[in-house]
Amino acid sequence: MRQAVVGVLAHVDAGKTTLAEALLYHCGAIRLRGRVDHGDSHLDTDAMERARGITIFSSQAQLTHGQTSITLLDTPGHVDFSAEAERTLSVLDCAVLIVSANDGVTGHTATLWRLLECYHVPTVIFVNKMDLAGTSRDEVLAQLVARLSDACVDATDLGAPELHEEMAATDEDALDEYLEQGFIGSETMRRLVEERKAFPCLFGSALRDEGIKEFLDALCELLPERTWPQAFAARVFKVTHEKGVRLAWLKVTGGRLRAKDLLEGVDAQGPWSEKADQLRTYQGDRFEVVGEVVAGQVCAVSGLTHVVPGDALGAEVPAPRPVLAPVLTYRVDPGGLDSHAVYAALRELADEDPMLGVTWDAQLGEIRVQLMGAVQLEVVRERLAQRLGQPVEFGQGSILYQETISAQVMGYGHFEPLRHYAEAHLRLDPLPAGSGVRYGTVCSTDDLDLNWQRLILSQAMQREHRGVLAGYPLTDVRITLVSGRAHPKHAEGGDFRQAAWRAIRQGLMAARQKDAAVLLEPWYRFTLEVPADKVGRALADAQRMHARFGSPVVRGDMAVLEGEVPASEVGDYALDVAAYSGGNGSFSCELLGYEPCHDAERVIEVAAYDPEADLPHTPDSVFCAHGAGYTVKWHEAAVHMHVADDPSRERPWRAADAAFFARG
Repeated sequence: MRQAVVGVLAHVDAGKTTLAEALLYHCGAIRLRGRVDHGDSHLDTDAMERARGITIFSSQAQLTHGQTSITLLDTPGHVDFSAEAERTLSVLDCAVLIVSANDGVTGHTATLWRLLECYHVPTVIFVNKMDLAGTSRDEVLAQLVARLSDACVDATDLGAPELHEEMAATDEDALDEYLEQGFIGSETMRRLVEERKAFPCLFGSALRDEGIKEFLDALCELLPERTWPQAFAARVFKVTHEKGVRLAWLKVTGGRLRAKDLLEGVDAQGPWSEKADQLRTYQGDRFEVVGEVVAGQVCAVSGLTHVVPGDALGAEVPAPRPVLAPVLTYRVDPGGLDSHAVYAALRELADEDPMLGVTWDAQLGEIRVQLMGAVQLEVVRERLAQRLGQPVEFGQGSILYQETISAQVMGYGHFEPLRHYAEAHLRLDPLPAGSGVRYGTVCSTDDLDLNWQRLILSQAMQREHRGVLAGYPLTDVRITLVSGRAHPKHAEGGDFRQAAWRAIRQGLMAARQKDAAVLLEPWYRFTLEVPADKVGRALADAQRMHARFGSPVVRGDMAVLEGEVPASEVGDYALDVAAYSGGNGSFSCELLGYEPCHDAERVIEVAAYDPEADLPHTPDSVFCAHGAGYTVKWHEAAVHMHVADDPSRERPWRAADAAFFARG
C-alpha cells in the first residue's frame, strides 16, 4: 500500500477544516462530519479552536482510500499562525492548497504558495465553495494561472485530452511521450506533479459534499511515489506538551524507528543521546501506542527533551531556515505572579512554538515576547492563564526591529581579572537577508585547542546578541572565530563566555564607528482592493506610508493595488479602508521580510539607547596588571590584545606575551 503525508493549507475561512472532515468521512475514518461553526470538528480539538472557530494548532489524522494510506496534517489558516503551517511543510509528500471560489487568490494564499515553492512541496489545488452564486470555474482557473502559476491545469477529468496536452507542454520528455502516443501515462503525471511542473486543480464544495470523491480519486492517483533509504532518518516538525509529557512530532524519512531506540544529536550545549520512550500515532485527539514506525510515517515521541522543530535526526539533512518571523514585541506584566514562574511558562510555550520569542531583560527586569499578531497574543494569553491559574497582562505591542552590519569587521574580546584568562578574536561578516546569526571557526588548533574553540562558539550561541544602534536583536551576521588564547592554568569556561560576548560587542561598536551598523525593519507585502472611484485615496495613502507599488489594476468596478510597505506604517489601516470605502474595500498584508529602516534616525532617537551603558552587553575588555584587573575601552582594546591577527605587523605587546607565560 502506498504511504503519503499530505498537508491541507488555506487562507482563513476557505473551508480547510471542512474539507478535511469530508475526506475523513468519505474514507470511513469518522462516522459523522463535524463543522467548525458547530464546534465539533474532528481535528480542531482544542477548546480555543472550537471557541474561535479557527485552527490554531496543526493536527493529524489517518485515512485510507483504495490502495493509498494518507497521513493528513491539518494546518492553521489564520495569518498569525502561519509559522505553525510552515513547520509542517518540511515533512509533506504533497500539499492540498484550498482556494475559496468567492475570494480567489488572497494575499495569504500567495504567501502559502511562495512557502510551498520554497520547500519544493508538490501541490494539488482544490477550489472550494463552487456552490456559491456568482462563481465561475473558468474565471477562478484564469486567476490561478495569472496569480500562482501558468502550470495550473484543470484536472477534473484525468483522462481528458486537454489535460494531457497542457501537462505535456510543461516538460520535454512528457511532450515527446504525448506526441508519440497521444496521451501521457500515470507515472508521467505523477512525476510532473512531484517536480512541481504541473499543479492539478479540482473543484467542488466541501460543505455540500460536491466533488469530494472525485478529488480523493485524483489526489491518490497523482500522489508522488517515494522510495525511502534504509538508514534511519527523521525530521522533527512540532513539539507539544500533553498532561506533563513532552512530545516531539516527527516524520521518519529513512529506515524505521522502534520504541526504546537510542537517538543522538547535537545542540548548543553539545552532544546528547536519549531514548524514544513511547511512539504514538494520532487520530485527532486520540492516540495509539505503537512499537515501531516505518519510513514515510508520522508519529509523536516521548522522552526527547533536546529536540526542537526543524531538527534533523539520523541521516536526515538539516531543514531550511523558516521564512516567516514575528514582527511585534510585547512587554509582559506578571501582575501578582512570580516573574520567574511566568518566564518559565512562556519558555515552555516557546518550546512548542519557536516563532514565539521570549527574552528576559535583566537590566530592565522585564519579560518581552515576540509574536505574529493580535490573535496569537490572545491565544498566548489564554494558554498562560490555563497553566498559571490566573491571567497575565501584556503591554502595548510595538514593532520588532532588528540590526545587522553592512561590512566585515573584527571583534576583540579579552577577559583577565586576577586568576582568570581568555581572549577571542571574532570576525563578523554580513549575510543575506533572512539568514539569521551563523557561527563557524577558521582558528588553527595550534593557536587554540579545539575544545576551547567549541566552547567559545557554544557560549556565543547561547545569547541573543543586541545591536548597538537601538539595542534590537542582531541578525544576518556570520560570526567566525579567527584566533584566541587560553591560559594553561587560569582559563575557565566562563572566561571564554565573557571574551566571546565582549568580542562580538566590540566588533559591532567598530561597525557603528564605520557607519556599517544597519537598523532593519519588517516590511509587508500588501493587497489593497477598493472601489475604482476611491483609487486616488488609496494611492495617496500608499505614498504617505512610504510604500512601493505598481499601477492599480481595474477589475470590474474595483481597483487592486499591490506592493510593499513598512510594517510600522500600517497600524489600523485596514479599518480606515473599510471606513472610506463604505465597507466595500479590503486591505491584507503578509510579511515580506526585513529591510533597512526607512526612518532609522527617528527610531534610533526614540530608543535613546547607549550601548556603552548597557553593562550586561559591554564592549570593553578586562586586562590584568600588578595583580589587579583593569578595564580597557572598546576602541582601545585591539592594540592591547595578546594575539596578533597578522603575524607580519609590529606587536608592541610581546612583553605581554612573555608575562602571560611567566604567570603560573
